[in-house]
Amino acid sequence: MRRLNRKKTLNLMKELDAFPKVPESYVETSASGGTVSLIAFTTIAFLTIMEFTVYRDTWMKYEYEVDKDFTSKLRINIDITVAMRCQYVGADVLDLAETMVASADGLIYEPVVFDLSPQQKEWQRMLQVIQSRLQEEHSLQDVIFKSAFKSASTAQPPREDNSLQSPDACRIHGHLYVNKVAGNFHITVGKAIPHPRGHAHLAALVSHESYNFSHRIDHLSFGELIPGIINPLDGTEKIASDHNQMFQYFITVVPTKLHTYKISAETHQFSVTERERVINHAAGSHGVSGIFMKYDISSLMVTVTEEHMPFWQFLVRLCGIIGGIFSTTGILHGFGRFVAEIIFCRFRLGSYKSTSVPLPDGHTSNHLPLITDNSTH
Repeated sequence: MRRLNRKKTLNLMKELDAFPKVPESYVETSASGGTVSLIAFTTIAFLTIMEFTVYRDTWMKYEYEVDKDFTSKLRINIDITVAMRCQYVGADVLDLAETMVASADGLIYEPVVFDLSPQQKEWQRMLQVIQSRLQEEHSLQDVIFKSAFKSASTAQPPREDNSLQSPDACRIHGHLYVNKVAGNFHITVGKAIPHPRGHAHLAALVSHESYNFSHRIDHLSFGELIPGIINPLDGTEKIASDHNQMFQYFITVVPTKLHTYKISAETHQFSVTERERVINHAAGSHGVSGIFMKYDISSLMVTVTEEHMPFWQFLVRLCGIIGGIFSTTGILHGFGRFVAEIIFCRFRLGSYKSTSVPLPDGHTSNHLPLITDNSTH
């Protein structure tokens, strides 16, 4: 009884077989079929490798929303070298709420030589090349995001030549915490002092001949400091053509949440436009000599997430490639054989030319002669 049930089950399963087998004795192989099969297998192998490369790759997904965090502090990371002695310059921040943040809260004034060593010049040149490529190819920013914490530090390397030249510049570096509102970070002549109507700088004791606001921005960023991220002003160098010259940078800061497979951080991207002019009150060009960075905070927040193709999607695409190539090559091969047979049949029919056979009554017949058994002997 059990054997009978098993037999019925097997017969039922055979009837449900969607892949019937054809005996090998009924299968006809050909050279053209073998050639098409070889091309199909080669194409499948190539596309499988390419698909696996796509599967291993990742991409960055950008999402936008309104930034609802206005109570937290904004961190400004600064590393700027000015071609003036440290006792002659002062740096601070004044925001729209008229809150002054003095440089003593987190900035360090370090006397240095303004001219770079050969190794530092090479570092700056490479940084400027990367900046120019980033302006042309915006997709490289995704590569920088994915390489954060993996690539080498973008900080300027220390001097290797131990120059005996006396310091003629001041390196201002460190970080400041400011309110999350628009503000103005500036470096100008004299140290900053509090003032009932804002703030002021003690510039009266500094000679105009010593003004030189040639500067180099080795690093400027907002938010959490992430090694490997290159910001728009990194590597910028400006040489003043006059003692009384103003350099202005207008910055729009965009809060950014970065989520990759390596890091998860809250930082800020920014865009910048710049302007410089000589202060000449007689010509109507008013202002104060110095370096002014006016920043504004965007109300939008960007979330950048690194994504990867799911494994099931990779399998579906792989099955589509294999099945599609087999089906397509089979159709093309069948169509090619059909066309070839039509052409060869016409060629064979055209090779048989009609012949004229004389009849006894003097007429001729254009039909082919009938082949009989007697004619074959």
